[in-house]
Order: sequence, then C-alpha cells, then structure tokens
Amino acid sequence: MKDYRKFYINGAWVNPTVARDFPVINPATEQEIAIISLGNSTDVDMAVSAARKAFSTYGFSSVEQRIALLEALLKQYMDNYDAMAHAISLEMGSPIDFAIAAQADCGKGHIESTLAALKEFEFERQLGNATIVKEPIGVCGFITPWNWPINQIACKVAPALATGCTMVLKPSEIAPLSAQLFTQMIHDAGYPAGVYNMVNGDGMGVGSAISSHKDIDMVSFTGSTRAGIAIAKSAADTVKRVAQELGGKSPNIILDDANIEKVVKRGVLGCMSNTGQSCNAPTRMLVPASQYQKAIEIAKATLDSVKVGDPAKSGNHIGPLVSEMHFNKVQSMIQMGIDEGVTLLGGGVGKPDGFETGYFCKPTIFTDVSNDMTIAQEEVFGPVLVMIPYEGDEQAIEIANDTPYGLAAHVHSEDIDRAKRVARKIRAGMISINGASHYYSSPFGGYKQSGNGREWGEFGFDDFLEIKAINS
Repeated sequence: MKDYRKFYINGAWVNPTVARDFPVINPATEQEIAIISLGNSTDVDMAVSAARKAFSTYGFSSVEQRIALLEALLKQYMDNYDAMAHAISLEMGSPIDFAIAAQADCGKGHIESTLAALKEFEFERQLGNATIVKEPIGVCGFITPWNWPINQIACKVAPALATGCTMVLKPSEIAPLSAQLFTQMIHDAGYPAGVYNMVNGDGMGVGSAISSHKDIDMVSFTGSTRAGIAIAKSAADTVKRVAQELGGKSPNIILDDANIEKVVKRGVLGCMSNTGQSCNAPTRMLVPASQYQKAIEIAKATLDSVKVGDPAKSGNHIGPLVSEMHFNKVQSMIQMGIDEGVTLLGGGVGKPDGFETGYFCKPTIFTDVSNDMTIAQEEVFGPVLVMIPYEGDEQAIEIANDTPYGLAAHVHSEDIDRAKRVARKIRAGMISINGASHYYSSPFGGYKQSGNGREWGEFGFDDFLEIKAINS
C-alpha cells in the first residue's frame, strides 16, 4: 500500500500539520491501495503563502520561460504516461484500455493545446492611446473531481502556469493517485518553488479554506452544482473570481432523417462510457415518436452488448462506480425511476451477476419517460439512460432546453444545415453534430446551472487573466 500522506508545498514534500489519515479504496476490489492525509486550513495557509511569494517573480516571467517549463512538463508527462493510466485505473475504476486511450490522454492533450495557445497568445496590444495588457490574476485555488481526474487537473493547471499564475490544488480525496504523480512531474520539470502547491483534503477541511481564503484571487471548481453553489457563496466575501464546470443532463436529439440504427447504438454506448460518470454524458435520448419503438429495440440490443468487467483487464467493457457512497446514490436514483412508473428496458438495481465485490452497477435504460420526471431532470452520474419520445423539431428543442443544466447536447441528422439550426436553439455550451469530437483546442463549459467560464485551449486563458489599460 502506497503512503502518500505528504503534501507538496513550496517545492517540497512536507508532512501535514495535523495527522489525519484517509484510505484510498480500489472501487473494483474494495481494498485499500494507498493512504493520504486530509489537510486543514493551516496547511492551506502555508500553501497560499508559498504561492503568494512565488507570484512576485513567476507572475513577471517571460512567455519564453513559461513555454520552456511547459515543454519540460510535457516531457515528464510522456515519460510517465503509462504510470498515469494505471494510477487512474486503480483509483477510480477506469478500464485500463480506456484509461490509456482516453483518461491519460487528457493530460497530454491539455498540455499540448496550452503550449500551442501560449505560443500565439496576444498578451499586449495597442488601442488608441492605451496599451491593453493581459496580466496573470495571481494566486489560484483549484478543486477538482474524481471522474476524469487528470483531465480536470491539467485543464486548470496548464493554462494557469502558461499565464503566469501560481496555485494551490486540492484534488479529489477519493481519487488522489493521479494528482500525486502529476505533482511529482511538476517538481521534476523544474518549476520554481511555490508556483504549484498541492494539499489533499475533503471539501469541508480544504475546499472551503481555499474558496474563502483572502489571499487567493480566483477559484476554479469542477464538480456538482450543489457544491459549486456552496463554493460561490464561500468565495463571495472576498470578491474573488469563480469559474465553475458543474453538472449536466445532456440531450441527445435524433432527428427523423437520421440513421436510427447507427445513432441509437452510438448514443447508448456514449451514455455508458466511463460508467456514465461524465458531466457531458448524453443521458437523455430524444427520439421521434414515429420511430420510438424501433429505437427501443436497437437500444435493448445495444444494452445487452455492454459488458461490465475488471478494470485491470484489457477489453471493451465498463468498470465500477467510484465509491460505495456513489454506488448507493446511483442505486437510489434507479429505484426512483422505477418508483416513478417508467418502463425498465434493462438493468435496474443491484449488482451485475458475478460482481458481488466492487461497486459495479447494472447498465440501465428507462423508456416511456416524460421530461418532467426526476429521472429525466436530475443528474444520475452513472450508466443510466432515459429515452423520451417527441413530435417535431420544435418540441425536441423545447424538451432539450427544459432542464436546469446546459453543458452539452448532441444532434443527429442527415441534413447538416438542419442539425445546425437545431443546435443554435439549444441552450448549451457544447453541441456535437453526428458524433463529431470535441478537441482540446475547443472551449469546454456550459450555460445555466452547468457553470460559468470556459476551459481548454486558448479559451482556458481568460479566467486566469486581468485586463489593464495603460494610457499614455
């Protein structure tokens, strides 16, 4: 079992001020695989102090210096790529093939896209008699989740480093192994002491200390909308900038001219990917009423092909949910759907056969769902899909927008112009047409209760910059 009880503060691994051990559990085996410490406000104070001191020099570093450091970080990441994939697989149950191809790729992708943006970014320009300067905002606090652990770390840390900010990171205490490895990469890349600091902890002990800290200039959070609201309230007293990427209940609109066989299968598999633990998962499938029964048949056949398996083994399967607490939450949501009287097409409560140990969940589809039901409105964050019939494009758009969230959406049609017209009417930050990929250079973020601000590529720079006008 790994001992990761030290924090990274001011360029060194240090002991917590108060010992508070916390076990890291492999969700596939329910066994302890590591031990960390949960920090407190004093640990955060030390990290912020180091970051504040480092900002006095790193905040004025040249673009060339920051490029060289990011390039060194990228090399460290690539040298440790397989180790990162295995850490993610262990800590949150990602199947190893998926961890290698998708989860670990996020760290590489964000560092590369940040480097490309940094080399072209305009930090200064002339406007009339004013020199417009974009300067680093200062000390940043990052609170990141467990579902795509290195993705959310890298897409915050890389642009902050690129723009000259210093920072304190609180990774998820449930899945901290990837953050531990990434922190060592930062150290080995040669970043000056205090530029990057990491304190493990829970939301009450470390998260709240970060969001309310008077010497932190901005906080970036990825997680649930409920937690995001609490962080924004905590940050309000110090008038710091708050950037949030929160929940989602993304619609997957199948228009009546789409290839029904192809897109229903893609939609089911997309919802089940990462065991449904993605904020932008296409969890509401909107199907023309005239094709609803056919879509159900295709969805059932596809669901039967979704396999649950050991994340340590190679293959095309999904793994467990991340923790016992999250497993219980998803189970309660599935039961709620059943209690609402919808039709259970497949799956349901309980664990799949042969998986008594581990937080494995049955891939589940509900049909005969109306959009006002709890199962259609609330984020489940598990392998659970609802299928909703509609009449006409306008009703599909109305249903798609009838949610507190606005993170992502999918539109499928053989007519690209028609799909784009529908996409323009959906109140969401990211729309995929006919399964188009979202690249690391594109903005990531949502409308409404899915958060504010944007991450990824050049768009990820804005939240870390202040704008100054120097008139002469």
